[in-house]
Amino acid sequence: MVRSGQGHEPVLVEPVVRLLGPRPGEAVLDGTVGAGGHAAVLIPLIVPGGRYVGIDLDEAMLALARERLKDAPAGVVELYQANFADFPDCLRRAGLEHVDRMLLDLGVNSAQLEDAARGFSFERDGPLDMRYDRTQARQAVDLVNALPERELADLFYRFGQEGASRRIAKRICQARHAGRIRSTKALAQIVESALVAAGRCGRGRIHPATRVFMALRVAVNRELENLERFLAQAPRYLRPGGRLAVISFHSLEDGIVKRFLRAARSEGTLRDVTKEPVVADAVERGANPRSRSAKLRVAERL
Repeated sequence: MVRSGQGHEPVLVEPVVRLLGPRPGEAVLDGTVGAGGHAAVLIPLIVPGGRYVGIDLDEAMLALARERLKDAPAGVVELYQANFADFPDCLRRAGLEHVDRMLLDLGVNSAQLEDAARGFSFERDGPLDMRYDRTQARQAVDLVNALPERELADLFYRFGQEGASRRIAKRICQARHAGRIRSTKALAQIVESALVAAGRCGRGRIHPATRVFMALRVAVNRELENLERFLAQAPRYLRPGGRLAVISFHSLEDGIVKRFLRAARSEGTLRDVTKEPVVADAVERGANPRSRSAKLRVAERL
């Protein structure tokens, strides 16, 4: 048996299982295995004879996945620390040329958000890190303290869709004169002060720093670039009749997936299984607030 685990809850589990449709003996690539939430549900559906290749950049997440999946039948699960865009190398290492199902869950894991030392959240004071792979050199602190004002503003607007990007970038550059900005709390306070001056604080449901933090995380980890790289390669490693499922959490990710599927449909390589993205129902949204922004798109290899 595979342990169900506690803590972080995977989103859209029922529609992932139903629309991905894994069967005994099939090979599954999970490009963002995280703590193993979806894997724990999917693995029993591919035994006997199946293979489950899980990839994650974050070694801490892989450690959680190893623990969660340790009771899986021998020879089924193989986990690799790698960028999901480099999945062909992981498949070669696993001795696989093709797979039957592919899954990407692009959300940040709750354990990452709750660990102040990772620097992903403005709700917990910690270093401005934001790396999934902690062997990577570039951190959020480097971007915040080194980028020119115009480049910072462009980054916040492009990756965070922040309308006050120029005002925020200007305030950050002013603050840098007093010393290096090192912590999540310090950055969040600077962003909030910029929006207070603009009369923007107090409006809406999200924290004033939400979009800035998202933009920095996306930039540090090259998330959109890696998503595009993954999708460009996916069809050639997916067997005919196999399915690809992607769960996105913001419009930039979903836009990339939507455009890719449109192009693949025109080229005759994939067909849409979901005409519109699948979203969480009211029960799941109530039980797991993280699911509210999740969108699932599924396609089948022709």
